[in-house]
Amino acid sequence: MTELRVVDVVEEHLDAVWEVRIRSFGPGGDRDEWKKNALTFMDGRFIGVVDGEQLVAAARIWPFEQWWGGRRVPMGGVAGVVVSPEYRGRGVGSLMMRAVLQRCADKGYPLTALYPATTVLYRHLGYEFAGNRYKFSFQAADLRSLGGKGTAVRKAGRDDADLFLELTGKNHEARRSSGPLIWPRTEVESWLGEEDNFAYVADDGFVVYNWSDGDLAVDELMAGSEETARALWATVGSGSSIAKSVQAYCPPFDPIHLLAEHEADGDTRINRWMLRLIDAPAAIATRGFPDGVVLEADLRIDDPDLTANTGDWRLSVANGSGTLTPAEASDDALRVGPRGLAALYAGTPVAALRGAGLITGGAAATDSGLDAVFGGPTPYMLDYF
Repeated sequence: MTELRVVDVVEEHLDAVWEVRIRSFGPGGDRDEWKKNALTFMDGRFIGVVDGEQLVAAARIWPFEQWWGGRRVPMGGVAGVVVSPEYRGRGVGSLMMRAVLQRCADKGYPLTALYPATTVLYRHLGYEFAGNRYKFSFQAADLRSLGGKGTAVRKAGRDDADLFLELTGKNHEARRSSGPLIWPRTEVESWLGEEDNFAYVADDGFVVYNWSDGDLAVDELMAGSEETARALWATVGSGSSIAKSVQAYCPPFDPIHLLAEHEADGDTRINRWMLRLIDAPAAIATRGFPDGVVLEADLRIDDPDLTANTGDWRLSVANGSGTLTPAEASDDALRVGPRGLAALYAGTPVAALRGAGLITGGAAATDSGLDAVFGGPTPYMLDYF
């Protein structure tokens, strides 16, 4: 190694990034399409590491928003993290990811999330598991019988992108969802324009699904009422003469689990994702909290990689909103690092965090209050990025 430097990836680096990507993930995908997509990240959201002039690692940041407690929080989705095999174990990944954290801060993302290929690197940098992506399998004939024939359903396409985003917002606000992503409008348009995707919309919901190895696969189904849920699931199930199963990405508490006569297949697929707070006060201020729950608690945060988070803070929650403000040091402060803070934000019970040593100190009476304000529907994602 000569001199390792963090750089912004530019178009001239893309062939090198592609080579490292192949060596990291194996062959796959269309190179020209990948390059076309990669160019859209060259506004400071594509970071690499070079050894001299040779690019040896890279990562991209998606400009997402994410639902937390039924409110939108800007989130930098870290993806395409690759390190050339001969540079692994030499601190290259840590160097790059620290730059990614700082870039997320510069871009104004209070949160960052990722799907880890390994937990060791990311936990070392303050990420912790926050939720899952669930894939369930239902009997197609079971869905076909759900009814909903009185609900009007029409085909949808690219021009419905704004409507889909509007319906998604209404439903996630009503459900106080935590975890699902809000994709940029251009990505939603592209999704709806793919000829292999079948999109249908009703007054208060929509579904997007496709064929997958002889079965049907639901990317997303959002319904604001029972009748719409029945109509949309039945639309998917109408393919039961060909497809025996429907694979569906949905949360474990989705109404379909109560509507379908037969339970989902026991072989449920789960992908875990990790979260990190970039700007702790902003993350608290933009997150939703349960109405009617009031809490005042002292926190002492120690964040070695994002020192703006480090210090003594007062957490205040009331009327569905929260604040984190600088405070005087307190002997009763709950002590937490970035991993514990991320897991707490995602609703992990305080007892579990204490059992793992991720939270210490604090008044015992505060624990139940923290569970009450951060708890709620299980965080989940529908999308892999």
